[in-house]
Amino acid sequence: MSSARVVVTGGAGFVGTAVVRELVGRGENVTVVDSFRPDVHRDGDAARRRLETLGARVVEADVRDGTALVPLLRNTSVVVHLAAKVGLGVDLDDMEDYVSSNDLGTAVVLRAAARHDVPRVVQASSMVVYGEGRYTCSEHRVVPPGPRGIEDLRRGVFEPPCPVCGRVLEPGLVTEDSPLDPRNTYAATKVAQEYLASTWSRESGGAAVSLRLHNVYGAGMPRSTPYAGVAALFVSRLEAGLPPRVFEDGGQRRDFVHVDDVARAFAAAAEADTEAHRAINVGSGRVTTVGDMALALADHRGGPSPVVTGEFRLGDVRHITASSDRAAAELGWRARIPLTEGISSL
Repeated sequence: MSSARVVVTGGAGFVGTAVVRELVGRGENVTVVDSFRPDVHRDGDAARRRLETLGARVVEADVRDGTALVPLLRNTSVVVHLAAKVGLGVDLDDMEDYVSSNDLGTAVVLRAAARHDVPRVVQASSMVVYGEGRYTCSEHRVVPPGPRGIEDLRRGVFEPPCPVCGRVLEPGLVTEDSPLDPRNTYAATKVAQEYLASTWSRESGGAAVSLRLHNVYGAGMPRSTPYAGVAALFVSRLEAGLPPRVFEDGGQRRDFVHVDDVARAFAAAAEADTEAHRAINVGSGRVTTVGDMALALADHRGGPSPVVTGEFRLGDVRHITASSDRAAAELGWRARIPLTEGISSL
């Protein structure tokens, strides 16, 4: 993909800015399309200046506006589609906005890509498509855990039981062929985005890659939204001189992957020679508990020790960690930045 013309939707966001920096650094001709919606960008002018300083062309437009979008994709080699409404999607009042922003937006992008015979689309999916991660029972092997019951959570029983025998399950690494189990509106829209990309690929002959991002962290991550993840919430508490508040018992397993590694994954997917539609995990390959992340951040910043509260959010998953073997095999990508180094960049 030497000096290709790449259009990045949602390029002014946390992940988007890192992706644009990586692509420009590889010599690509990058156009960013972003709506700069005020509920996402507190200072849209500053975000625009950052992108222009990196060397990208910046166009303010909503991806749902096909009239504006279609001309922008002319002579494009790759579309990197990041534009989305992010968060947990737990409030049904937001359901229409999630579906419109994420699924209608994706449909318009893909139609525009087909209009100009764009050969490759790389889009951001998420680990949330899985619901809970992969679990095994000592007797019943791999089993899908059901939603955790509120009475168990109130009693401090956080590990999901085997749905057959009730034994405590052993968490493992989730692979791309695991069943999808979206548990909120945001997750449902990410699943729909993947199906739309698969349909586009089959009908247009183009190649599509849906990168299922795990817990992305790094400099510039948003501080006040659920999508920011626990790392951002912990940092916000520490900057205020307060201890990080750890829900449940802190034993929740996550895969924290640095945003610069994620940016390299998008660039690798844009340059790859995969065919049809491929869903690919993007994780660090290292398992870290939420409690360990809180402690590492507190130690690094010299702040107060984390407080384990026992609180919980109904619908939160207990364990979700990734196998990124497919990314290594098909994209030649592996995460490079260890957690200790990544934390120092926050």
